[in-house]
Amino acid sequence: MRKFNIRKVLDGLTAVSAVASASSAAQQQQAGNRETEIQETLQSEHFQLCKTVRHGFPYQPSALAFDPVQKILAIGTQTGALRLFGRPGVECYCQHDSGAAVIQLQFLINEGALVSALADDTLHLWNLRQKRPAILHSLKFNRERITFCHLPFQSKWLYVGTERGNIHIVNVESFTLSGYVIMWNKAIELSSKSHPGPVVHISDNPMDEGKLLIGFESGTVVLWDLKSKKADYRYTHDEAIHSVAWHHEGKQFICSHSDGTLTIWNVKSPTKPFQTITPHGKQLKDGKKPEPCKPILKVEYKTTRAGEPFIILSGGLSYDTVGRRPCLTVMHGKSTAVLEMDYSIVDFLTLCETPYPNDFQEPYAVVVLLEKDLVLIDLAQNGYPIFENPYPLTIHESPVTCCEYFADCPVDLIPALYSVGARQKRQGYSKKEWPISGGNWGVITQSYSEIIITGHADGSIKFWDASAITLQVLYKLKTAKVFEKSRNKDDRPNTDIVDEDPYAIQIISWCPESRMLCIAGVSAHVIIYRFSKQEVTTEVIPMLEVRLLYEINDVETPDGEQVPPVPTPGSNPQSIVPQSHPSTSSSSSDGLRDNVPCLKVKNSPLKQSPGYQIELVIQLVWVSGEPPQQITSLAINSAYGLVVFGNCNGIAMVDYLQKTVLLNLGTIELYGSNDPYRREPRSPRKTRQPSGGLCDINEGTVVPEDRCKSPTSDVKDNSFSRSRSSSVTSIDKESREAISALHFCETFTRKADTSPSPCLWVGTTLGTVLVIVLNLPPGGEQRLLQPVIVSPSGTILRLKGAILRMAFLDTTGSLVPPAHEPWREHYEDKDEKEKAKKRRPVSVSPSSSQEISENQYAVICSEKQAKVISLPSQNCIYKQNITETSFVLRGDIVSLNNSICLACFCANGHIMTFSLPSLRPLLDVYYLPLTNMRIARTFCFTNNGQALYLVSPTEIQRLTYSQETCENLQEMLGELFTLVETPEAPNRGFFKGLFGGGAQSLDREELFGESASGKASRSLAQHIPGPGGIEGVKGAASGVVGELARARLALDERGQKLGELEEKTAAMLYSADSFSKHAHEMMLKYKDKKWYQF
Repeated sequence: MRKFNIRKVLDGLTAVSAVASASSAAQQQQAGNRETEIQETLQSEHFQLCKTVRHGFPYQPSALAFDPVQKILAIGTQTGALRLFGRPGVECYCQHDSGAAVIQLQFLINEGALVSALADDTLHLWNLRQKRPAILHSLKFNRERITFCHLPFQSKWLYVGTERGNIHIVNVESFTLSGYVIMWNKAIELSSKSHPGPVVHISDNPMDEGKLLIGFESGTVVLWDLKSKKADYRYTHDEAIHSVAWHHEGKQFICSHSDGTLTIWNVKSPTKPFQTITPHGKQLKDGKKPEPCKPILKVEYKTTRAGEPFIILSGGLSYDTVGRRPCLTVMHGKSTAVLEMDYSIVDFLTLCETPYPNDFQEPYAVVVLLEKDLVLIDLAQNGYPIFENPYPLTIHESPVTCCEYFADCPVDLIPALYSVGARQKRQGYSKKEWPISGGNWGVITQSYSEIIITGHADGSIKFWDASAITLQVLYKLKTAKVFEKSRNKDDRPNTDIVDEDPYAIQIISWCPESRMLCIAGVSAHVIIYRFSKQEVTTEVIPMLEVRLLYEINDVETPDGEQVPPVPTPGSNPQSIVPQSHPSTSSSSSDGLRDNVPCLKVKNSPLKQSPGYQIELVIQLVWVSGEPPQQITSLAINSAYGLVVFGNCNGIAMVDYLQKTVLLNLGTIELYGSNDPYRREPRSPRKTRQPSGGLCDINEGTVVPEDRCKSPTSDVKDNSFSRSRSSSVTSIDKESREAISALHFCETFTRKADTSPSPCLWVGTTLGTVLVIVLNLPPGGEQRLLQPVIVSPSGTILRLKGAILRMAFLDTTGSLVPPAHEPWREHYEDKDEKEKAKKRRPVSVSPSSSQEISENQYAVICSEKQAKVISLPSQNCIYKQNITETSFVLRGDIVSLNNSICLACFCANGHIMTFSLPSLRPLLDVYYLPLTNMRIARTFCFTNNGQALYLVSPTEIQRLTYSQETCENLQEMLGELFTLVETPEAPNRGFFKGLFGGGAQSLDREELFGESASGKASRSLAQHIPGPGGIEGVKGAASGVVGELARARLALDERGQKLGELEEKTAAMLYSADSFSKHAHEMMLKYKDKKWYQF
């Protein structure tokens, strides 16, 4: 067992006698000897850190692509991210190292590969035939900027248009440039005296691969003959071009322009457009031109066998439609449908039945990529309904303000939440199946259920099923519906402590076993919810108002009440049970706002659907003109029927069964006569600057008026304004000691205790831990009639930095979970209620059945250090200084491999784990520096080696610190690429074959190969070999197991391909044989006939 330093164990104590030091050292040594009995099973090799999956909508999307055969969707973002989506549950996230914006994506259709073009003028070839896609090749353009790419179906030659107006050709197999270049001056020749601008479009004629259509920004379009290396036709228009699309027969194409017009051109009539359409222009009398409209950013032209073609476009609205939402317009025959979108349109694609551009397209859906959403429109149904989106893309529906993660939940919890959430689903979706259906699911190796809870700026809470690295929304709770909505700014005099989002969720406390839920909001409100499967109408919403003061001396409050004194442990604790204050007055005698909460609870009956239903609303009130401070910590216990919360003023405890306030104390009053700090009285009305904290990380400067801003605002919220002072004996007199951690438990409260009892452990931002004793009445009816008695125990422990987390271990080193009551339906019939009254709340705490001689261990984690303290002796037996120069943002005591450990995330980016109880370092990895408050607010660890945080405003990043999960990850991930037969090419027909009217093929190798076109200039682009397949296949696995798995995977894939090749060869032999027989029969049949008899 490692040695530990017994000096400075009790940080902050000003004077300790030599005798006391010697005796505590002796006790500590004895405790240390006892500790050797606990066998710790966790070792460093059990830990490994890696990212698992990323969920949510791709942040700041910029590009879109679809593989119509594989049925895979790709989205690129402005930060260089690449998200791939297959069937629901098959998702993948990749990242370009440069972080440059993705400007275009092109699938190698049905090849399991993708080309990405970036704003830093690089092209990358991604291999999608592995579970973790990797870059095979990269090409960096040095002298020209990439503006547009085009890869024809079943071609290996990629056309790359540039800002200078030139077109280069890339071989996607070798990722090298061809010597064949189309120069802009050759393309336009004398048709224009000025530069035509960047290339905005490239496509080959659907019926003739040898003809390339090139669109220049200025309005010039050129049909280039690849063989003769000259322009066949030039089409000029006086409006800038944004996009071009072909009719599948190759005789017409359509252009969209910056004045909101569409021009349709006949290929062989370059002088003027065949037709000009202004979809949203007002038709003026006297044959005048329609008024110009906004630019049409993109147009697609799709044909159907049975009816009129579809013309689909984005933009083009008239300028007088101010405030109108962005629209997608679908023109089909004589009908024009204008579909309004919630956000700006980034890009859209029409999904068609065929990948061949020279066949009837038969469009069936449109994928619309919006700034913050992905919408699929069903073109086959009347009214163009949207498909119900099965991906978890609504995380950011309202900005996420906090997150909690629970692994290994009760098995009946997800079905219960799903059943109540299923009733909330919207109606009116398309009845067809989701069309993006590619890929295959991975192998599920985890048997436990996981739930993520997200709190949002609008007061909503979402429960997500996160089992087996997937994510699906289960249930949504709207906490704001309990409050009166303010109709205008004049109607909201009390909510002005929050600039916006007065209902934003700050803290979530949830008991999965009892299903009790408690939330704290930004307007200093707490709501307790009980889960029920029955609908109920609440006539009067139960509510309490609590007045939390910050005073040193017993200063009289405006309504004449005295601040209740702290009782000594032996006195009658009834004296500290103030009744809740009714809102009788809104201002005190001197005109200051007083005794009013920030939000107004509805006074009308509230209909509550099955799911979470309000048990009690608690609000902090204004005190003499000072608004209530935001709540910094919260805890609920279903076995005790208590909820407790604290802020920088003090602590309040509420009995939610009896609806009474049990405790209402300033932080200083918790100490009683044991307060070690020198404090000066201050007026509660005095403005203050929040103390230290994360100010140095945040860009904005915090001013006093900002102290109650929403967590979604740029300025950080008060819950992170902590004192970073390592010396707790000299404190700035302006700093307040806030309550930072709360933990209900059944343990030893004083040194002299012989048996554990219910209590509350309170941690503060100055590193103090105080213990409050709970004297609970018997269960059943007595629990509702007799008062709960609370009294400070006098126990005080100290650590460096603000207290973050507390937990308790039994004598074997196992975690002692807080007592809880099992869930049962609250609205039962009378017989059930009678049975329930006789039941006592179940405590699963092993301590309740412990023998008197057995001890416990308290694990306390602060921003700077962790301590393990033996109970009841209160000796510190282990101590670990986690960080000297930084501070811990999140600490959790979690279970892993049938053991437990302490997991910490530091502001300097390190993730660390420590064994328990000895606090041996097991893992220390530099992972992610704290770049913004969002990470600090949402990072959390949970059991079985799982963790998550909000990596962007719209996405959750999950990671694991478990070696076992890292090794299994490769199997758990879904496969993007599956073997699909490419559809047959369209039949050319007899006459088209006879007279050459069908699609003309082109031997591009002959044109673009090195032998014909020579070598490209070396200085034009630089080839960079990618990490290739093996790095991607590695994923996060390592070691022999990973290597074997990869070898097996490679053999399987090779065997599969050989098997397919064998089958195809056999099929070809059979086909050749049958053709030979058929030809012989035909010969015999027509042997003696003349040519004119046929």
